[in-house]
Amino acid sequence: MLELVIISALNGVLYGLLLFLMASGLTVVFSMLGVLNFAHAGFYMLGAFFGFQISKWFGFWWALLLAPIIVGLIGAAVERFALRDIHRSGHVAELLFTFGLAYVIEEVVQIVWGKDPVDYRGPPSLDFPAFSIFSTNYPSYKVFMFAISVAIFVALLIVIKRSRIGLVVQASLTHPQMVAHLGHNVGLVFTLVFGVGIGLAALAGVIAGPILQTQSNMAASLIALLFVIIVVGGLGSLAGAFVASLLIGLIQTFAVSLDGSLASLFGPLSPDAPQFLIRNIWTVTIAQVAPIIPYALLILVLILRPMGLFGTRET
Repeated sequence: MLELVIISALNGVLYGLLLFLMASGLTVVFSMLGVLNFAHAGFYMLGAFFGFQISKWFGFWWALLLAPIIVGLIGAAVERFALRDIHRSGHVAELLFTFGLAYVIEEVVQIVWGKDPVDYRGPPSLDFPAFSIFSTNYPSYKVFMFAISVAIFVALLIVIKRSRIGLVVQASLTHPQMVAHLGHNVGLVFTLVFGVGIGLAALAGVIAGPILQTQSNMAASLIALLFVIIVVGGLGSLAGAFVASLLIGLIQTFAVSLDGSLASLFGPLSPDAPQFLIRNIWTVTIAQVAPIIPYALLILVLILRPMGLFGTRET
């Protein structure tokens, strides 16, 4: 039992860190540009497939370097030549554009790589156990994923909160004309921020692809979860996205690892209870309800704290 708890905790933190890598880009783009990007998970999928293709040609380490840059440049081009003009028409137009873009990305991936999962693997140099927990070996590649995710979080906090670049970017959002008068190219700042946010999603795809299945529908199940994270954490809050990602990662991982039902947790119901409750609800396993837990948490947070855990504005 202790082994299961420790392994589930490690996997939950790792899954949460991967969610944060994806949600961080979405949070950065929203906090600085005010854009809710429905295609964000699609760019994560592009990162995974570009990582697969580049690793097939040149190796994993080149994929780790090149795939986020290539996908980030694609994202920057989307902002410069499409989203910037649409931004003037308001948030509804942005949502419709990014919603359509997500479907375009999925169709392009299916045309190029097909609908079946691809054989995307991590580097052979990390194919060994980092340590053992009782009788279970923990892979070195997962430790590598830990290190990358934590490093990105620390780097983002330093850049946004402590560096001159972060000050210029935040000032460009609230006082663009003043920033322009100081000699900064506000349009270029916005393009770079959007590109970096997309690059972070692609980086998550590159490192998550060998662990999670890389296939053409991998983005569909993630975009709703990413929005749950940024709403629960607080719109525009990087720290909130980090905490919410870890919380959801741990909750879902522990829920999936538990095979008990409500009856095993709380005991059997009275024979006088309604039969549909005894047969259809009380026998449902915790793993079966795991997918709805994040959305239940979202509803609870919106009721008790509409601005999110770390947010300063109401969602």
